[in-house]
Amino acid sequence: MDKGSLVEIAEVLVGAALAIAGGFALLRPKLLSLIRDRESLAGSEEEIGKLRDRLNTQEERLHAKEQQIGSRKEALDEREDRVSETARLLDQREKLLQDRLSAAEIELERISCLDKDSAREIYLARIGEEFREIGAQRARAIEQEASLKAESKGKMLILEAMERNAAQYVTEATLAVITLPSEDMKGRIIGRDGRNIRAFEQTTGVDLIVDETPESVVISCFDPVRREVAKVTLLSLIADGRIHPGRIEELHEKAGASVQAVILNAGDSAAERAGISGLSPRIIETMGRLRFRTSYAQNVLDHSVEVSELCSSIAGEMQLNVEVAKRSGFLHDIGKALGSEWEGPHALTGMEFLLQQGEKESVARAVGAHHHDIEPSSPEAHVLIVADSISSSRPGARRESLDNYVKRLAALEALASRFPAVERAYALQAGREIRLLVKPEVIDDLGAARLASEVARTIESEMEYPGQIKVTVIRETRVHDVAK
Repeated sequence: MDKGSLVEIAEVLVGAALAIAGGFALLRPKLLSLIRDRESLAGSEEEIGKLRDRLNTQEERLHAKEQQIGSRKEALDEREDRVSETARLLDQREKLLQDRLSAAEIELERISCLDKDSAREIYLARIGEEFREIGAQRARAIEQEASLKAESKGKMLILEAMERNAAQYVTEATLAVITLPSEDMKGRIIGRDGRNIRAFEQTTGVDLIVDETPESVVISCFDPVRREVAKVTLLSLIADGRIHPGRIEELHEKAGASVQAVILNAGDSAAERAGISGLSPRIIETMGRLRFRTSYAQNVLDHSVEVSELCSSIAGEMQLNVEVAKRSGFLHDIGKALGSEWEGPHALTGMEFLLQQGEKESVARAVGAHHHDIEPSSPEAHVLIVADSISSSRPGARRESLDNYVKRLAALEALASRFPAVERAYALQAGREIRLLVKPEVIDDLGAARLASEVARTIESEMEYPGQIKVTVIRETRVHDVAK
């Protein structure tokens, strides 16, 4: 083959190659897109395979659950059948019981000779009695609760008043013991043939006791002022040394003037301590006489000041008339200082005396009512009664003789023993409490409560006592047996 042919062939081949290259360049993007689509289809087929596996797994689970549900339905059907059978049996038994109950009611009516309505009335009557007892118990519980609350509040009020007005007392007696400088002084006091002692007793109006007690003599008199005058007179005679009838009369006059000055000073001082003003001189002098009077060894003037302070505190806490309460508390025992010309209880004589001296009627009537000789007509009168009881009954304020103490306890026990259900009675705490042992077969618990109330009311009406007396009823049942 010649050279020209080869060149033509080469040109044809080059043109074909260029044409193929150009066509390939045009087809390349399409080929790349097809390759990517094929790869994407391969990934989708793989994901579709995974989803198909999941669906197969869920289908297996659902099939298992369907089998479980079917088993449970069968069990529930069986249970429902059993319940229906049980209900049928219960209905039969209920009907049988109703028949037997009707037959029993008919037989019971025949045996008891009572119809249903009569039996119902008897039953309701018994229930009513039981509920009445329950109601009484609840009423007693409510009453006790209210009483405790009122008592607690009252105690707080009174304790606050007492804390602010604490007073101390020195025990005083109705006898005055005079210490002598020597035993020879007894002979000089008696005098020749008893001349001096007779003159002394006639002048002073007291009893002079000269016994074997070494270096002392005793002045005895129920009038405290007269006893004080005699005491001052005898002390002056001993100090002077000249003891004869004339000197006794002279020193007795001086002692009377001296004691009168003490009385006036004591009245003024007490009124000042109590914060009382505007009292007439006669009232001050009369109150001063209480300086020498005692009640169960409690000084009456100091007691009056304490009662006035207690009245003031209590009335202030209760928002009452403090001036009336305080004034009536200070003057409440003024009747004890009046002479024998005033007849009647000291509360009433004190009220009449205060009215004569121009005191307010509210104060005088409170004084007259502090021992319930007249009915209390004002809240301040009730405050005075409470304050007087507090001052008189608190521990250590008063003292009584052994004989009176024993008699009071015996009278308290005898009064409680009068009640038929009481087996034994014991007075405790110096007569502040009485305990009653009752017969359990005679009285029940509610009756014991009624008995305590009855005994308390009887003590209030028949006995006089300071403060309060607690009544305790003890009902005890003991059961014994013997093991053999």
